[in-house]
Amino acid sequence: LKLECEKLATEKTEMQRHYVMYYEMSYGLNIEMHKQAEIVKRLTAICAQITPFLTQEHQQQVLQAMDRAKLVTMGELNNIIGQQQFQHLSHQAPPVPLTPHPSGSQASSLAAVSTTASGLLALSGMLGAQSTLGSKQENSGQDSENNQ
Repeated sequence: LKLECEKLATEKTEMQRHYVMYYEMSYGLNIEMHKQAEIVKRLTAICAQITPFLTQEHQQQVLQAMDRAKLVTMGELNNIIGQQQFQHLSHQAPPVPLTPHPSGSQASSLAAVSTTASGLLALSGMLGAQSTLGSKQENSGQDSENNQ
């Protein structure tokens, strides 16, 4: 019973550590999402201020580009995020040897990296969707203010 209690106490401590880690990650991601939404709002305001000074042809091009940017799909976001993560991983990770390793540990490490990357990609995709929705709501409110 004593061993079982110690085991449960250790598991409880480990679970609390995981909880704190996930809470901190969640908080950090929330802050980052709000920061990105503020950046989108400011860049939209800058574009709206600069657009009238452009020629009519350039104004149309800028407005079309802004409309396309507002309609980004989850697939496009996932592709962009995946490419950024791949570039980030390839810059930081040591090069993977092309010859097979006798122990087979290379395959398991590659599987772990791809699993982690796909998990991060899914999480990033969810955050991207939230920030896109938030920025669309802010932009629609800002557009109605600009029209008035």
